[in-house]
Amino acid sequence: MAATTEGRPQQKQRTRKALLQAAAQLTKQGRRPTLEEIAEEALVSRATAYRYFPNVEALHLEASIDIETPQAEDALRGAPADDVVARLECVDDALHTMIAANEAQLRMMLAQSLERSARSEIDAQLPARQNRRTPLLEAALAPANGRFKPAALKKLTHALALVVGPEAMVVCKDVLRLDDAEARKVRRWAIRALVAAAEPLAKK
Repeated sequence: MAATTEGRPQQKQRTRKALLQAAAQLTKQGRRPTLEEIAEEALVSRATAYRYFPNVEALHLEASIDIETPQAEDALRGAPADDVVARLECVDDALHTMIAANEAQLRMMLAQSLERSARSEIDAQLPARQNRRTPLLEAALAPANGRFKPAALKKLTHALALVVGPEAMVVCKDVLRLDDAEARKVRRWAIRALVAAAEPLAKK
């Protein structure tokens, strides 16, 4: 029973991702598919699609972000094989470029997610957001698998997820009023500090 329970969140993540991938695939064909067409492509029911996205516009918006999000092999192309900090900086650069080019869409996506959450419209059992940054961070940290215990590496990955991504952009730009150069310096400092802080954990 425990294994079944643990598998359900992962299955829900896969279902949500399948809907986004279906929307992206149909969009790349030069179409603007309906929610029904996307659901059919993703091999789920129309009712299931509506559980994850309130309307087709929200699905199209997030799918456009999926299309623009860099893949790990692209973000890390040319990165040192064994320098974790340098690899994380490459990921940060790739995400920053994507965020800068899609800031309006990302802000709209964040606003929609927060609004639905405030109205309690998000099913607590369903993922409210797609996790795009963790696969990138995990790929960057892959050379460190032997240096850290799994728990330490997981904690480091989670901490780094707070530093990169659109939420960090909003904090730097709207709250701290930093320009791009200043924000980049702060992110670089945070990346180095987090990696350094995780080092002792590997020895415990």
